[in-house]
Amino acid sequence: MATYTIMDNSTSTLPPLPTYTIKPLPSLLPYISDAHLSLALPIVAYWGVSMIFHFIDEWDLFPQYRLHTPAEVLKRNHVSRWHVLRDVVIQQIIQTVFGLGLAFVDPPSTFGKEDYDVALWAQRIRLAERAVPAVLGMVGVDAAGLAKSVGSGHAMLGSVLLGGQYPDLMQTVVSNGQAIAAPASAQWELLAAKTIYHALIPVCQFLLAICIVDTWQYFLHRAMHMNKYLYTTFHSRHHRLYVPYAYGALYNHPVEGFALDTLGTGLAYLISGMTVRQSIWFFTMSTIKTVDDHCGYAFPWDPLQHLTSNNAGYHDVHHQSWGIKTNFSQPFFTFWDGLLGTKWVGGDVSARYERARLAARKKADAEKPLTQQHETAPEILPQKAAQQAAFSQKCVLADTSAAGGRNVLVEEAAEEVKARREVRRSPRKRVMTNSGLKGFADRVGESLHGKSSGVLSVDGGRR
Repeated sequence: MATYTIMDNSTSTLPPLPTYTIKPLPSLLPYISDAHLSLALPIVAYWGVSMIFHFIDEWDLFPQYRLHTPAEVLKRNHVSRWHVLRDVVIQQIIQTVFGLGLAFVDPPSTFGKEDYDVALWAQRIRLAERAVPAVLGMVGVDAAGLAKSVGSGHAMLGSVLLGGQYPDLMQTVVSNGQAIAAPASAQWELLAAKTIYHALIPVCQFLLAICIVDTWQYFLHRAMHMNKYLYTTFHSRHHRLYVPYAYGALYNHPVEGFALDTLGTGLAYLISGMTVRQSIWFFTMSTIKTVDDHCGYAFPWDPLQHLTSNNAGYHDVHHQSWGIKTNFSQPFFTFWDGLLGTKWVGGDVSARYERARLAARKKADAEKPLTQQHETAPEILPQKAAQQAAFSQKCVLADTSAAGGRNVLVEEAAEEVKARREVRRSPRKRVMTNSGLKGFADRVGESLHGKSSGVLSVDGGRR
């Protein structure tokens, strides 16, 4: 039989609270403490999820869901992937050192008080029931009469209406070595108390922590955009990624990374009163959410992109030059952007994205060496080229109209001369090979006349 604590006379009508013994909480895993796991698991999750998106990028598995093309990643970003990886690792080292310091001053995790806390909440529920008759009386309802009318079929409801009077609910407990009768909690009270303790309180702690992180990051993030010194000194580094990708989520200046991410989540953990095991889930899910917001994909089946409106598409607008002063909220909700008028309201952005894609593609094509372009072109056998050229000349000469026949050859010869002159003036002349325009003219001349390179005249001679 459990030992209970009997309270003083003012609360003796309440169910008594059990005694408890505090014990050290064993670790979830035998080879690592919960505190160290709360530091390691977010890093493992960061790189694990990032590598999934990286392989999707490299293998181009879902191009239809890309926010940006590979050409944009290559041409619009102003930092190499190596530097991104290096800075992320530096931030994670700082994050780990801070976490170790926090774990050192944090009290050790314990257990053994759970039944006491549940019973305490059951007592609070019983105390709240005592206010029911007064509350009903304020709206003109006779609680006693109502309890009498429903009590025959719903005894528990009748007891609640009477202010938590359960005369038949008794239990035998041991207090000071003696077995005595004491009030007992109703089953629904215990169920409600367990729900509050094991579900409602943790959910409220998570929501509070989320609000703290969102508030902290919104105002600090916005300040770094509004203050020129903060932006140029710290935050501009993160915006070298105009086209974000997954493992660039924590690419920041070390000072910004500590202030924005590490310190913000640390304060959320302390203020919300989370346990270490709760922090494992909170830190890990926050990390995964941050990576997902920078993944560069709008997957319709990604649950993280549908839980809230703050997703990869929302945050990607902030990384563009035309949206950089909007969409500051991260990583969970967007209520601060909505309240303070910093949410993007420029309408559909598809046309802006399409222009960026075209510009990146043109830039990539312009920087592609001309020799490389020709090397990738399929080669045509000389015999086949000669046959094609002879057949084309025969078809042209067979045309006896005023606009056809030899007049066509005259026009083609003039165009060829003009093209050769332009090639001679072009600065790219040195990189052109026989597969270029000049080589093409030479091969056509040789195919038709069996002579060295030259431009055909009307009479078949060379100029």
